Order: sequence, then C-alpha cells, then structure tokens
Amino acid sequence: MSRLNNKVILIGHLGDTIKMHHFEGGGSVGNVSLATNEKYKKQNGEVVQNTEWHNLVFRNKGAELVEKYTQKGSKIMVEGRLKYRKWQDESGKDRYSTEIHVNDMLFLDKKGETNSSASSPEPQGDNFKPEDDDGLPF
Repeated sequence: MSRLNNKVILIGHLGDTIKMHHFEGGGSVGNVSLATNEKYKKQNGEVVQNTEWHNLVFRNKGAELVEKYTQKGSKIMVEGRLKYRKWQDESGKDRYSTEIHVNDMLFLDKKGETNSSASSPEPQGDNFKPEDDDGLPF
C-alpha cells in the first residue's frame, strides 16, 4: 500500500519527441513533455479548455520504447511518481522543476493513427514495467 502515497496517472499527448541521454554503463534516461487537457462549460455556455504540461522521465527500456514507437503528438497513458528537483542556473539562481518518473505506460494511438517511423506497431496497447533504477545522476 505504500506505493499509493505518491502515484500519478495521466493521459495526454507528447509535446515533442523524447530527448535521450545515454550513460557509459549502458543505462539511459529520456525526457519528454506531456500535454493534458481539461474541457468544461461555464454557466453562460462558454466552453473553456485548459492545457497543462508535465515533464516525464523514462528510464532504460521504457525510454527506448518511447523513442522507438512514439513521436510528437502520440497519445499515451503514464503512471508514475512525482519528484521535485532543484538546481542552479548559469547566473546562480535556484531553479525548480516537477517531474513524473514513469513506472508504467500504455501507448493509446490506434493503428495507423501516427506517422511513426517504427516498422512494427506491436507495442500499441502494450505496457511495460521498467526496473527501478535510482542510481542515475538525476
């Protein structure tokens, strides 16, 4: 039950292609943004749509699958946990970011819906469970 205390599930569209970082030991990390939309009607009938952007972090096999089978605009569902990072920019100012470290994901595009360069659509609808690897320098 302890894994439920920090759990995020999102469905949205990728804002770009994944940016990969490969390490000497063979590990990899991929970062990409995800847009989620909320749509509602005001009392006066006006339709309002809000878009929120989320920073996703994939590791190893998960990052490789996202790199191979998705592109900008691909629809996915992710499950992960929130992590907060603090760093200093070039001028020494503290900067902060919120990330979702993905533990599980599902490709939601229908066959033929994306123009992916991948030759095999097999992962469509498949999910994966990457290993927990917190030894990376992020």
